[in-house]
Amino acid sequence: MKEQQYILKEPKTFDLKDIFECGQCFRWNEQEDGSYTGIWKENIVNIKKDGQDYVFSGMCKNGNLKEEIYHYFDLARNYEQIKKELSKKDEYMRTSIAYGKGIRILNQDLWETIISFTISANNNIPRIKGIIERLSKAYGKEIEWKGKKYYTFPTPEELKDVTVKEYRDLGLGFRDVRLYETTKMILERKLDLQELEKNPNTIEVREKLLTLSGVGPKVADCILLFSDLKRLEVFPIDVWVRRVMNDLYIQNEDEAKVSKKQIEKIAKNKFGNLAGLAQQYLFYWRREA
Repeated sequence: MKEQQYILKEPKTFDLKDIFECGQCFRWNEQEDGSYTGIWKENIVNIKKDGQDYVFSGMCKNGNLKEEIYHYFDLARNYEQIKKELSKKDEYMRTSIAYGKGIRILNQDLWETIISFTISANNNIPRIKGIIERLSKAYGKEIEWKGKKYYTFPTPEELKDVTVKEYRDLGLGFRDVRLYETTKMILERKLDLQELEKNPNTIEVREKLLTLSGVGPKVADCILLFSDLKRLEVFPIDVWVRRVMNDLYIQNEDEAKVSKKQIEKIAKNKFGNLAGLAQQYLFYWRREA
């Protein structure tokens, strides 16, 4: 692979911190100069802000860095129009959008997203990133760039002979069996990932995701929203989202009594097919600000 560069000229909706620190991805790391370096599929890229432009430098497997960037960063979607529509909902959305105005929802590899969010269950971001890095180093492909070694996320085939104990040795804890069982299900074609990507019925896709070991409702919704499936209508609910939805729209004195169905109904009625993006703005604003 050869070194390539692409310059994204004055994008209206694009901010490195907003994109990479909003909880949707785990393989991008901030550098000392404020740039971010990350790896997806077999692409290794550093992104640096230069004035109002963004400079992408790195190596690309398919030979077309611009094409990979456009897909991965969802650059064909009009986020300015989305923000305009959501801002009409209420003052809370306007405030959260103003805070995370540079968020874009990435188109991440479906397999990697399934495993990454399975690992994320009852976990914190530093630990999640550490586990994923160790998993990739142990079983992914090595790519050397600028004197440093990087590792691709391992495919199901690259994980076919890995034992539960070997997963546990990487620090997965109780998630070791889940990763082992999910990998076997994919390898045995009990769930066809390509068929999921082709299926337009979000409810059906969600039900199939829930058959995977370790994939509950919240993880399934994260997979639907943050992967190549890109179902913007889903509304993942974690402790932060439950809190902000209760504080702003439900106001139950006992937050624990707020049900997922209650939150989902409000999200669907209020935000419609853009509920997933509304969730990201609210989540990022509440957690960070």
